[in-house]
Amino acid sequence: MSDSLKDRVRAKLLRQLAEDGAPDTEQDDPRQLSVESDLEALNGVPDNDPLVEELASRYLVF
Repeated sequence: MSDSLKDRVRAKLLRQLAEDGAPDTEQDDPRQLSVESDLEALNGVPDNDPLVEELASRYLVF
C-alpha cells in the first residue's frame, strides 16, 4: 500500500465525492464540479508535480 501525498490527496477527493452523494441532475453543484475537476487534474500529473502540493494545501491533506 502506497502512502504518497498524491495517493492521500486522491483518497480525500474520492471520500468527499462519496460523502456528497449522487449529484443533482437538475442543478450543477459548483463545489462538486470543482472536486471532480481537481481529481481529474491530479490523475493527469506525476507524483512530484507542484499541483499535488497545491491540492494538498487546498484540501488540508497532511
